[in-house]
Amino acid sequence: MAKRKRLEMPVIEPDSPETETKSPLTPRARMPIADVAGDTAGRAALEEVAREMTAAETEGRVVKKLPLSEIDTHHLSRDRMVMDEAEMATLIASIAARGQQTPIEVLPLRGGRYGLISGLRRVEALTALDQDKVLAFVRRPEGSQEAYQSMVEENEIRAGLSFYERAHIAKAAVEQGVYPDVRTAVAGLFVHAAPAKRSKITKFVTICEALGDALRFPAAIPEHLGFALAQALEADARLAGRIATKLTRAAPGDAAAERRLLEQALKTPASSARETLAPGLSWQAKAGRAVLSGKALDEGFLEALKAFAISHAKAKG
Repeated sequence: MAKRKRLEMPVIEPDSPETETKSPLTPRARMPIADVAGDTAGRAALEEVAREMTAAETEGRVVKKLPLSEIDTHHLSRDRMVMDEAEMATLIASIAARGQQTPIEVLPLRGGRYGLISGLRRVEALTALDQDKVLAFVRRPEGSQEAYQSMVEENEIRAGLSFYERAHIAKAAVEQGVYPDVRTAVAGLFVHAAPAKRSKITKFVTICEALGDALRFPAAIPEHLGFALAQALEADARLAGRIATKLTRAAPGDAAAERRLLEQALKTPASSARETLAPGLSWQAKAGRAVLSGKALDEGFLEALKAFAISHAKAKG
């Protein structure tokens, strides 16, 4: 019968070193300098990100989601006067399907509100869709001139503004004190436009100033008609009043009817209405001709008039 082998527990000496258990998952010890360097690099990276985010927000490069109700669309006078219904319908359908793809541009106002710089159509489309938020770049322009320039540049790229609409915003910028005069406004707002184009815009400002309140469809005035109309208004100080009266009486229902009325006004010669200069003295003038009549035309008056005419002619000659 075989002997069974006895199993005995090994005797551990009191001073013997403990058995070390090694695992592949045990992290290796690192030098303290490596920990310090890693922490320093991490802090530097976070500080760089913070600086970049601060700079991006200051420069208006961060897209923010703002309450639509806090956007003031009337902070600047708008250059766009007419919104095409078909284009608006397309924009509304696009935003409904894909969301707002392009942020608007605003500037901060007091009380937590924002003044709209560019993106009026997007604001109108979101409003039509009953949205309460809008994606926006919050710009901080140095002054009103820069804000107006941003609006104009946006629409020059995205929308075909009429010459009248361009002239309208130049006139509004002067009236609000953004620019000292029309020529400076046109040069500042349309800095990238060719000189010939800026000259045409300046011509249309004449129409804005003379007929702005009487016209119903000014944005539809074609370039050639507007140029001829501006020249006629500059040549005849009374033409604006006559055209305004005709527009008020006719009340054209569409752009085509208004255009026909303007074309007719340019073809109609100026009326030779009699004007009373003083008791007993009337004046009737047409191009190249003037007629004085009345009881006040005695011999002394006629002699004085003759002398004045001779003196004036010599001075001009």
